[in-house]
Amino acid sequence: MSEVVAIDEYRRPDSTGRRDQAASTLVRSSATQPNPEKHVFFDRQEFAVILNLYSRMVGRGEWRDYAIGHDRESCSFAVFRRTADGALFRIVKTPKLARKQGAYTILGQGGRILRRGRDLKIMLRYFEPKRDALA
Repeated sequence: MSEVVAIDEYRRPDSTGRRDQAASTLVRSSATQPNPEKHVFFDRQEFAVILNLYSRMVGRGEWRDYAIGHDRESCSFAVFRRTADGALFRIVKTPKLARKQGAYTILGQGGRILRRGRDLKIMLRYFEPKRDALA
């Protein structure tokens, strides 16, 4: 829909098929309307890194399902062991905190903060298996 007309101010065309001048000034293009508030989301590179980790963990049998949520301030990628259970982990991006604590947070069950940082790839090393120091 490219035109918006206020319903209470809309006037029917007269017998000649023309609208009066007052009604034609009410027609506005959608480009002049204010933009809806933008939501935060992962960009393509961040999302590729997260899905790469997710596919590895599914291959190991540790994760089985995921959910994505977003709003004006943050977005999250939640992973589940079973669909019926609560989220096992949530990877959250909050750009507002980028200068303070880092834009990325890994939350555990119950909302406990496990790790915070500025670089997503480094943050996701949390999920890599621990290697023995002797091996």
